Amino acid sequence: MSGSAQNAELDLYDYSAYEGRPKIEWPSGARLAFWVAPNIEFYELDAPVNPHRKPWPHPYPPVPGYSIRDYGNRVGHQRQMAVLDKYDVRGSISLSAALCEHHPEIISLCAERDWEFFSHGIYNTRYTYGLTEDQEREMIEDAMATIERAVGQRPAGYLAPALSHSNHTIDLFAEAGGRYTCDLFHDDQPTWVKTRSGKPFVSIPYSLELNDTIAYVVQKMEPRRYGEIIRRAFDQLYAEGAESGTVMCIPTHNYQVSCPHRLRAFEEALEYITGHSDVWVTTGREIAEYSLSYLQEQIGGGAESAK
Repeated sequence: MSGSAQNAELDLYDYSAYEGRPKIEWPSGARLAFWVAPNIEFYELDAPVNPHRKPWPHPYPPVPGYSIRDYGNRVGHQRQMAVLDKYDVRGSISLSAALCEHHPEIISLCAERDWEFFSHGIYNTRYTYGLTEDQEREMIEDAMATIERAVGQRPAGYLAPALSHSNHTIDLFAEAGGRYTCDLFHDDQPTWVKTRSGKPFVSIPYSLELNDTIAYVVQKMEPRRYGEIIRRAFDQLYAEGAESGTVMCIPTHNYQVSCPHRLRAFEEALEYITGHSDVWVTTGREIAEYSLSYLQEQIGGGAESAK
């Protein structure tokens, strides 16, 4: 084999084959931990230029892209919230912190329902690409402090804005007091993540495959097909969960899943999943806290947890 093996792998977690791991046991004997992660975002009409990525395909003013996202916050959010209320699902919000200032009424509605708020940066039009470590640290701290002021609780989780990463992202978030990341898509169970500070930190499964934007925009699915793949994913993870607890996440966007012709497929999937008694319907924070405790107590914590 030619070339160097240096940097050939993402050095945030150790390899661990799915079969043969220590068994995860969820609360009350549940087979599967289920959570919904609504991305509630704010996009700037005229965002600062980033040489690595353009936020809009249209020149200024990008009216189509901006206004459909505004539709999500004006209309889609409450439509999705009503469905989640119906099935007693507390959302775990991947939150653009700027929403705390632009749409505090949305924050209030979610806080009244004891939804979780985790950080998705400040604006979803400002990326990690090209930032110095100090600049990224400032962005992470600003977002966390803004959310904490608005809801009274510091975010435990992080999804990088527009999935934009640096080599320092997870280290910086852990050092700021974070507990989990949604940015690693490598497993169907929580896994220990290495940080330079050594602070306890986990990856919680967050599925790009079930993400409504990927389904509708990238894969061009019909709503009924999207609902079908959610149910099929659940059936597989639920079956595997009989041997060792699994995690299922549905990431949503209020300008995607909440369009009138798409909502019913999402609701039918929720009805199906929550109709199973041995499913832990929970939040990202609660999965992370339970997993950190479980990994440390049952497997020894630290790097040992991944072996």
